[in-house]
Amino acid sequence: MQTATNKLNKMNSKKITIIGSGNMGLSLAKGLVKSGLYKAEAITLTRRTLNGLTEYAEQGFNTTNNNAEAVKGADIIVLAVLPQQVNKVLDEIKSSINPKMQLFTSVVSGVTCNNIKEKLYKDLEVVRVMPNTAIAIQQSMTCFATDNASTESLATVKQIFDTVGISIQIQEDLMTSATALCACGIAFFLRSIRAASQGGVEVGFHAHDALMMAAQTAKGAADLLLQLASHPEHEIDKVTSPKGCTIAGLNEMEHNGFSSAMIKGIKMSAKIAGELYTKE
Repeated sequence: MQTATNKLNKMNSKKITIIGSGNMGLSLAKGLVKSGLYKAEAITLTRRTLNGLTEYAEQGFNTTNNNAEAVKGADIIVLAVLPQQVNKVLDEIKSSINPKMQLFTSVVSGVTCNNIKEKLYKDLEVVRVMPNTAIAIQQSMTCFATDNASTESLATVKQIFDTVGISIQIQEDLMTSATALCACGIAFFLRSIRAASQGGVEVGFHAHDALMMAAQTAKGAADLLLQLASHPEHEIDKVTSPKGCTIAGLNEMEHNGFSSAMIKGIKMSAKIAGELYTKE
């Protein structure tokens, strides 16, 4: 039986190429190095213009603007480009892909495992992954799905993304929904924290203090649910009392469509996420 140390050493020996080092790709790279699972020199970052990767090259990452060359020596390939760039990039790298030896992962919204295999090779193992930008601080909520990857490959993907947050396997037909709830959701919760801080300013706090107070309160609320496995309404009941200020504030927000707006926003993001790959 492999020990945890042996498994970690095996992971450390793998090489990763991240194609498309924008915000998500760079967040992943930073998170993996920060976790200790990979060293910077085991990760290759690609970008059309290398000026934006100078800082990362200085940190020890391999950097290049040649996607085809970058994937040749990789054990794991991460596709992190815009949906509209996918077909062009897959055409570029096809001749350099070894479907028998490489694991292909994609964090591109709206692109299915089958979309990728149709452009590359039918027997290529593909795992569709949707992290969020909190991956940079090892706090991502990551969902992943596949239609052909082995149990071992899925375990590899889970181990990678568990080091930078929490990951769960879901059905692939739920991936656009996961994009809306988890990836787009970062922006939704940030906006709600921003709104809370603005409310704090209006009731008398300085902007910096109000933002810190709102952010820590949001973090505490999330930890109540995650650490206690509690339900939001159960925790809400603990801070609402008859004729109290909390229920008055909650009801005012609901009268103005707070929950409805959040639900509608998530549904709209899911709709758009499912259309991104097919739009020109």
